[in-house]
Amino acid sequence: MAPTQLADVGAVALVASLAISIYVVIAALYSVRAKKPQFLASAENGIYLIAGLTTLAAAILEYALITNQFRFEYVATHTSSDQPLLYTISALWGGQEGSLLFWAWLLAIFAAIVLIQNRAQNRELIPAVTIFLAFTEGFFLLLVVLLASPFKLLEFTPAEGKGLNPLLQNPGMFIHPITLYLGYVGFTIPFAFALGALATGRLNDMWIRTTRRWALWSWLFLSLGLLFGMRWAYVVLGWGGYWGWDPVENSALIPWLTATAYLHSVMIQEKRGMLKIWNHVLIMLTFILSILGTFLTRSGIVQSVHAFGVGQMGPFFLAFIGLVVLGFLYLLYARLGDLREENELHSLLSREATFLLNNLLFVGAAFATLWGTIFPMISELVTGNQISVAAPFFNQVNGPIFLALILLMGICTLIGWRRASPEKLAHNFGKPFIAALGIVIALFFLSIRDLAGLIAFGIAAFVMGSLLIEYYRGIRARVRQYNENALVALLNLVQKNRRRYGGYVVHIGIVLAVIGITGSTLYQREQQYNFKPGETISFEQYTLTFEGLQMTPAANRDIIAARLKVTENGNPIGTLTPSKDYYRAADQNTTEVAIRSTLREDLYLILAGWTNDGTATIKIVINPLVTWLWIGFGVFICGTIIAALPDPREAIVRAPSRVREAASAA
Repeated sequence: MAPTQLADVGAVALVASLAISIYVVIAALYSVRAKKPQFLASAENGIYLIAGLTTLAAAILEYALITNQFRFEYVATHTSSDQPLLYTISALWGGQEGSLLFWAWLLAIFAAIVLIQNRAQNRELIPAVTIFLAFTEGFFLLLVVLLASPFKLLEFTPAEGKGLNPLLQNPGMFIHPITLYLGYVGFTIPFAFALGALATGRLNDMWIRTTRRWALWSWLFLSLGLLFGMRWAYVVLGWGGYWGWDPVENSALIPWLTATAYLHSVMIQEKRGMLKIWNHVLIMLTFILSILGTFLTRSGIVQSVHAFGVGQMGPFFLAFIGLVVLGFLYLLYARLGDLREENELHSLLSREATFLLNNLLFVGAAFATLWGTIFPMISELVTGNQISVAAPFFNQVNGPIFLALILLMGICTLIGWRRASPEKLAHNFGKPFIAALGIVIALFFLSIRDLAGLIAFGIAAFVMGSLLIEYYRGIRARVRQYNENALVALLNLVQKNRRRYGGYVVHIGIVLAVIGITGSTLYQREQQYNFKPGETISFEQYTLTFEGLQMTPAANRDIIAARLKVTENGNPIGTLTPSKDYYRAADQNTTEVAIRSTLREDLYLILAGWTNDGTATIKIVINPLVTWLWIGFGVFICGTIIAALPDPREAIVRAPSRVREAASAA
């Protein structure tokens, strides 16, 4: 099929999807007003049709990318014939137009899955859910059709394309944006059900239980997006770190913080019938902040290596956000009288109180990060001068908040619901406190004397002790009751209550990550040297011998690598080759670092530059304990998967919810 025909089919598919989205909103509304269920069935069929049409459009664009259809402006801008296939495929979401199509396609697929899942349940909520999903789908399709069509054709066919931005030509490009989008788009589903609950008055916790896995999986994918982004920054950008408080990094972190607060807060509603209004607000904030993150990367108002520099979409995003917030507030206000708390907060010494404080800290961190991110834009708007907000601000504000959150993880683990007596608290917290104190004293005598490090490691030890005690108690109880060995008891303990003990695994992963972050942030050492060929230089326990520069041509770039033979305390550990990749078409260099990792530290080498006589400038960075950050994330992911799996206890807890639902309907 000729490029013009492919473009026409793709463009028609998008226009048809937009028209059907409008029809779905109208038909679903009419079905409720006129009490004609056949129109709701028609609207649901419209959702399926949108999923099919957007799939067709995305497939056409991907085909055009893979087959180098340079007549497509989008293809000519983001691919080249010598570009590796992996990056050609990922060019689908590597540019403005393709990423918006990808967003719309994912939402259409998710909407179709939701309708399939709820064919025989939650039928009272489905009309409102369908309306909001179609409305959101229509918004993104409107952007693609009017402002960012990937099916625009050039007047001629270029002989070659420009290729994907060299900074994006990394394996991380294939997975990092996908996971972020799965997280962003996924949170549309629980928010749609929250709106459905408000619109219909079905305000018990069934909408939460129905969307719990949607929220968990979306949170997991957003977490993975942050992880892959951190790893990408660590191995590619070549500055020795993994988190620089970049505006687009922040735009993903902010909804993650509110989503984390939501996942903790809904436990209180399910357990105690409290915080109903707050839970609606949290899921609204998570959705809006996800949209805001998309807006920040596409409005052109932030400067970032991640951001797209097109500014005409800003008013559309702001209008959409405004309409959604106003609609939500209207529904929330109309239902305030029905969102009564079933129980009260009896004591500040209770799990409910620690969960509430946890929520406030998460939201505080989210809005501190948001303020620091948008302040340069506000200052430029008001004063005409852009005042930058750098990493020290975020570290000083969020550092204490995050440490307090970690401490609360340990407290929440061992404190009871309703009210805890001082005697019970002393009994529960005595052992982990002594363990933490012992760790701090040991570190002090090992010459770790700075207060921030001692506090962070002490809190990590306290929380880890609390979690291990909780596991020990559960295992001991099963060993005594069922005469199981310890390993079988552990497996059965997790199997019987996946949500609780999966959450504990998540917390263990976070503690390990805190150890990695603390070590690599507070105790990083670095030095830069100019190496002549054959020269040997020592830095702490490492000795590096520069063997020379080597240039290797590749398909679309030239690789200039520095070979360094490395020993540690006199023992050979191999040859490391930090390099620069020069992309000929873009006339741009990218950095490829060389890393030697152990559980104790990373030796991190950066080729900073070179001269014609073969002298190389090498930056040496030692990052203590950073491997524990990646290990912690691995444990974190395993725990989230465990918590998201079907829990045998859920069938038991659903019965009281149905009773409350029937009572509220009566």
